[in-house]
Amino acid sequence: MTQTLKTKVLIIGAGTGGYVAGIRCGQLGLETVLVDASPGLGGTCLNVGCIPSKAIIHAAGKYETVAKAAGDGTLGITASTPAVDLSKTVEWKDGVVKKLNAGVAALLKKAKVKVIKGWADFSDAKTCTVKTDDGDVRITAEHVILATGSEPVELPFLPFGGDVISSTEALSLPKVPKKLVVVGGGYIGLELGIAFRKLGAEVAIVEMAERILPLYDKALTDPVAKWLEKHGVQLLLGARAGGFGDGKLNVTDKDGNPMQLDADKVLVTVGRRARTKGWGLENMGVAMNGPFVKIDNRCATSMKNVWAIGDLTGEPMLAHKGSAQGEVVAEIIAGHDRVFDPTTIAAVCFTEPEIVSAGLGPDDVKGRDDVIQAVFPFAAIGRALAIEAGEDGGFVRVIASKSDHRLLGVQAVGQHVSELSNSFAQMLEMGAVLEDVAGTIHVHPTLGEAFHEASLRALGHAIHI
Repeated sequence: MTQTLKTKVLIIGAGTGGYVAGIRCGQLGLETVLVDASPGLGGTCLNVGCIPSKAIIHAAGKYETVAKAAGDGTLGITASTPAVDLSKTVEWKDGVVKKLNAGVAALLKKAKVKVIKGWADFSDAKTCTVKTDDGDVRITAEHVILATGSEPVELPFLPFGGDVISSTEALSLPKVPKKLVVVGGGYIGLELGIAFRKLGAEVAIVEMAERILPLYDKALTDPVAKWLEKHGVQLLLGARAGGFGDGKLNVTDKDGNPMQLDADKVLVTVGRRARTKGWGLENMGVAMNGPFVKIDNRCATSMKNVWAIGDLTGEPMLAHKGSAQGEVVAEIIAGHDRVFDPTTIAAVCFTEPEIVSAGLGPDDVKGRDDVIQAVFPFAAIGRALAIEAGEDGGFVRVIASKSDHRLLGVQAVGQHVSELSNSFAQMLEMGAVLEDVAGTIHVHPTLGEAFHEASLRALGHAIHI
């Protein structure tokens, strides 16, 4: 027997976009049903992405710290040679995820959002059937918010399965692989490759482009490349992966020469694609923008009262973008006058060292004579030296308009710089000028002082360089 439901708002997907939209809808008094097929609420980010990967990265950093203290020691600290039981690390990571799953569930319940576990299948733009453990549920809605997220891209000659894994499986390995080959030198591959190198794996990275993290400028990625070289990570640039079998991955190097890499596991991280298949998108009549659902600056699709948010709508595929869009759509449905028009969406790579980029970068302003650029190294910041964060070539860079000094972009590379990302985004969003940053008294000793000094340097009077 099929149960029938009618609701004001129907949300498909409980990732960072969908569940935030649901909570905000509930706060605004909108009757809301949220449908999600995942085992735990929170989508890719919370279950198999942002949160668990940062937990594993954190554990790997702890292990590396103890490993440094073995032998001759570090900073006057000595320790015995460490060992890692990755299954216990994964168990701890899973505990973090479950705690957050429960938190999201509690927040949705508080907001009076009805959550239905199951996979939705749309027959038209406002009607779907959800197959649940208790039978089918047919839902019709006045408004539909699509937040189905994204999934890893699979290479036809390296299908997932067995020892060929995606980031999802990499985050739940029972033991550290002796030899790990990462196909793809973007942020996901590098974050996990570096973490496993810290945990003791021999790591090789195969990247088609001529350098790692090709979406970031070379000055930002050079410190990461130096870390990889220093720690014995084999880097094959301009190379193409082939098939895998008998513990060997076929690779063609940049000169066209065939070679084989030994691998216990092959981690494929060549990108993510919008999840558009399997839930009836083709029956909804919405316009597409290539592989993504086309939206306007209100996150509205071409179909009236059908909205789309998050990875489904294209780059940047970032959790915080989806959350912000979810809030905007909920408020629009409630009658508020809102648009999604951020000045910037900052991005972070949790590599070693970390990278932050907000706004325009040097490649975006290449050849322009109407901008100012200034860089300040962490090597001149006391806090950075005191926590061993000033010796890896890290820096903060500001880019501003020469005429009115308005900030156009801020970037940084260095240990712990992810914590500066919100300061960078806030200054850009508020339309700050260099004098605003320079005139803000920055706390000493902190890494944020490098932002202050970079802005002073752009004005021609840095203090500590």
